[in-house]
Amino acid sequence: MRRTRRPRVLLCQPGWTILSLLSSVLLRALLPPQSPSPLGRFVLMNKMDDLNLHYRFLNWRRRIREIREVRAFRYQERFKHILVDGDTLSYHGNSGEVGCYVASRPLTKDSNYFEVSIVDSGVRGTIAVGLVPQYYSLDHQPGWLPDSVAYHADDGKLYNGRAKGRQFGSKCNSGDRIGCGIEPVSFDVQTAQIFFTKNGKRVGSTIMPMSPDGLFPAVGMHSLGEEVRLHLNAELGREDDSVMMVDSYEDEWGRLHDVRVCGTLLEYLGKGKSIVDVGLAQARHPLSTRSHYFEVEIVDPGEKCYIALGLARKDYPKNRHPGWSRGSVAYHADDGKIFHGSGVGDPFGPRCYKGDIMGCGIMFPRDYILDSEGDSDDSCDTVILSPTARAVRNVRNVMYLHQEGEEEEEEEEEEEDGEEIEPEHEGRKVVVFFTRNGKIIGKKDAVVPSGGFFPTIGMLSCGEKVKVDLHPLSG
Repeated sequence: MRRTRRPRVLLCQPGWTILSLLSSVLLRALLPPQSPSPLGRFVLMNKMDDLNLHYRFLNWRRRIREIREVRAFRYQERFKHILVDGDTLSYHGNSGEVGCYVASRPLTKDSNYFEVSIVDSGVRGTIAVGLVPQYYSLDHQPGWLPDSVAYHADDGKLYNGRAKGRQFGSKCNSGDRIGCGIEPVSFDVQTAQIFFTKNGKRVGSTIMPMSPDGLFPAVGMHSLGEEVRLHLNAELGREDDSVMMVDSYEDEWGRLHDVRVCGTLLEYLGKGKSIVDVGLAQARHPLSTRSHYFEVEIVDPGEKCYIALGLARKDYPKNRHPGWSRGSVAYHADDGKIFHGSGVGDPFGPRCYKGDIMGCGIMFPRDYILDSEGDSDDSCDTVILSPTARAVRNVRNVMYLHQEGEEEEEEEEEEEDGEEIEPEHEGRKVVVFFTRNGKIIGKKDAVVPSGGFFPTIGMLSCGEKVKVDLHPLSG
């Protein structure tokens, strides 16, 4: 019997069959036809552009979110051992730990000033106000580390990048306001001219390099109970009258070298590293019989108190201390010596310190002729003395009475001898006198140079500031 061959049937598992069907469907849906029409190509390209745009939008949103997170971290206030409650800062540590606060944003040209009001000075009043770099160490008081500066309330000293400060202003207590700012012009030259105020009045200034990221307001505390209120948007008030007074005082000076004028205050701006770094201020008008005396009060002796007060010719060298060169005579505060046209001084009077008032004047002879005006002034005019000048009230009287006595004695001797002696340098030789706190400490004969003797003040060490009164014998 012939066997019939049965046809072979390929039996597939049900799972594989479903998978193959789905794969074919997906491929047909995703892959374009072999001969797409122009309309199909256009639709496909639009879909691809929409997909790319969507991915770009997502990347843009993610990038913006990252930038915001970085900026939020960068401009964030930093503090340690300080309790921050709004604009109130209080010390929150033990007395052995430094508390430091750094603001979130630096000072700018449009916002260049801030203030701190002392609510409570605490146990020791060790409160510091100043400027620091962005990532300043919070374990140190502002001003102790490089590239930082601060005015400390407990001792009135200025700390500029080191733990040893120099005398700068007065101490501050509860109720006082300490301000700190940067002159707007500093942001254009990248050299920060930083100034400090106390209760709205300028105390002094200093210069330091501008940090690349800017200088941030900082407050330091170091004893229990200290509490302050921070005013980051404070404004330094200026009155028109005060500005006019400052302008008028600037007009009184003919030459200023490394010296800044702020009203009646002169501040040394030089380097103070060698004998040629002299800061010189010379008055516009020379002393005369109408105005023969002026005074200087030492506000801040600086590092060395190299302050000199005296008279000099109009073309006196700007890098020479008064008294060191020809045509000058000066009394130096640091050693109490007098210098008369020489670099070697002679013992003359006591040294002068902070708060002392140094004065200088000329005892003119009666027949003295004003070289600049060509007009003589023989009479002794009546003047109204200011309170600061009453201590030197007898200066004018002693000057003329003593001179008249000498003239009478000379006339009697001449009558007896029957001879007339022609004085040498008639009308040119004078007596220069110096005072300290209203008392005459000595005199020096001098010959008035051509053009007259001009009030001249010299300074030679950092931080020196003096208050000048060119007309103390008038109201």
